[in-house]
Amino acid sequence: MRKVISLILPLLLITTLSAVFAWPAAAQDDPPGRVARLNYAEGSVSYQVSGDTDWVQADTNRPLTTGDNLWSDKDSRGEVHIGSTAIRLSSETGISFLTLDDRTVQIQLAEGQIEVHLRHLQPGDAFEIDTPNLSFTLTQAGEYVISTDPTGQLTSITDREGEGQVTGGGESWNLSAGQLYTFNGTDQIAYNASPAPAFDDFENWCQSRDQRENGSTSAQYVSRDVDGYYDLDDYGTWDQDSDYGEVWVPNGVADGWAPYQMGEWVYMAPWGWTWVDAEPWGFAPFHYGRWAFVGARWAWVPGPVVVRPVYAPALVGFVGGAGFGASVSFGGGSAGVGWFPLGPRDVFIPAYQASPRYVQNINITNTRVINVTQVNNVYTSVVVNRDAAHVNYMYAGNARAVTAVSRDTFVNARPVSGAAIHVTAAQIQSARVVNAAPIAPTQASYVSATARIASAKPATPIAQRPVVVRLNPAVSNVHQRENVYTNDSPAFNRPPAPNGNSGAQSQSRNGFRPFGSASNSQQTNQSKSLSNARASQPQYQQRSAIKFTPPVKAHDDMYDVHPPLNNRAPQQPKQQAPKQSHSESTPRVQSNHK
Repeated sequence: MRKVISLILPLLLITTLSAVFAWPAAAQDDPPGRVARLNYAEGSVSYQVSGDTDWVQADTNRPLTTGDNLWSDKDSRGEVHIGSTAIRLSSETGISFLTLDDRTVQIQLAEGQIEVHLRHLQPGDAFEIDTPNLSFTLTQAGEYVISTDPTGQLTSITDREGEGQVTGGGESWNLSAGQLYTFNGTDQIAYNASPAPAFDDFENWCQSRDQRENGSTSAQYVSRDVDGYYDLDDYGTWDQDSDYGEVWVPNGVADGWAPYQMGEWVYMAPWGWTWVDAEPWGFAPFHYGRWAFVGARWAWVPGPVVVRPVYAPALVGFVGGAGFGASVSFGGGSAGVGWFPLGPRDVFIPAYQASPRYVQNINITNTRVINVTQVNNVYTSVVVNRDAAHVNYMYAGNARAVTAVSRDTFVNARPVSGAAIHVTAAQIQSARVVNAAPIAPTQASYVSATARIASAKPATPIAQRPVVVRLNPAVSNVHQRENVYTNDSPAFNRPPAPNGNSGAQSQSRNGFRPFGSASNSQQTNQSKSLSNARASQPQYQQRSAIKFTPPVKAHDDMYDVHPPLNNRAPQQPKQQAPKQSHSESTPRVQSNHK
């Protein structure tokens, strides 16, 4: 018989918490409040984690962020969401997330065709699609189809609804709805506009996907910025609770099921340990809102219906302690970790660096029954006074809520289901609640153990494709940690930019460098127009810390929700604006991955 060792990690986490919370973080150190997610895949769709060389078969519940790549193979399709925005990939299409933060979405379309349905664009936000020969800035909510050929010489944009601006070849053009635009060339671009064509099979599919979201029952109770709300309709029911209001109850879960049991833990910078659920409905309820044990069943309690609720890697508390470890057995190893879902009245204190304002926002946008004063009080206790022992959590002592696994299962991103250890009420009486799992990531922590190497991948690596950018790409998350690994990959530790910025002479995201060298006349023209461009362009910078402001309530009038465009009569294009001269245009920045 295999020897069973009954020791858990002695959670000496006063030291861990002191290291994590040594100094309250400034607002500029906060992680993004949103992520991307491949929520639908048809055929062969694969992804590549930032900095890795392997492509693996797509996981529709794994969050995606800056530096991650996606590929939709021949005769395949995929759908990505960033909050309420949908980005659909057609056959043989590759994209990369150059920047994904609170104010900027910047996506490289390396080759192929995408449809973007931008439902809501907040003032001051930037949404940019970059191809090998141009940069396309979406300036209004609407629907756009962008395609680029494998040679990188031709990009076409069908503007179905909304407006935008193209920059490339040292010039810029304003785009309006109802037109098909083609841009041919790189250093010098030939431009043409014609009436938008009829909808093809890909666009008709995109319209059907829109209708699924438009008609979602769950949109009555959940913000459209919470990705995955539309998945809830087919897998559960909404009910009214006297304490929490509208709650969602999953159908078909096993007897004794608890939240955060069907999935695995992966490590994602800058958040750290992140829950990836295995259920088809398992995105929204594990990164937003809270869970509550209502009657004899678990129910998901969404947060208030607000604009841009803040994403969380997992809304749980971790448990441990010497007494707990001595009474729980773990096979195949001498250490383990346990966790429980946070309830609607529990305050989430991140284990990663976060400012007080971030902690306020991530809590107030994800639960309806606590206020900012409660959040501040718990933050002061845990972070400032380093006293987590006196913070009470709804389900910390509930054996039905606590899930525990061995360290081996946890750190190697293995499925929790089947590996969980049953714990009793008596066993968890001596457990301590901590905010961080006391386990450092290893090479196997960054991709799920169930992921499989994919044969479907672009012929030319996305990182080697040229791309024209208007905004400087963000520094990838791989620069924010040391000795980063993913499954079956060699170690890598790419140095950050020498100057810590992404200017013309420094290294940027994943080795971005200026593409080629402009002629003297081009450099002169760009220099002359640079100051004017900086003055006229919105500034996408971290907002300074200010007094807490309640989140903005969301309603459908704020989002681009309407019947399918393919059922409408063709839209008459607006009068086309004249082409801008080079000296008036935004400075062109062309870059290459190295």
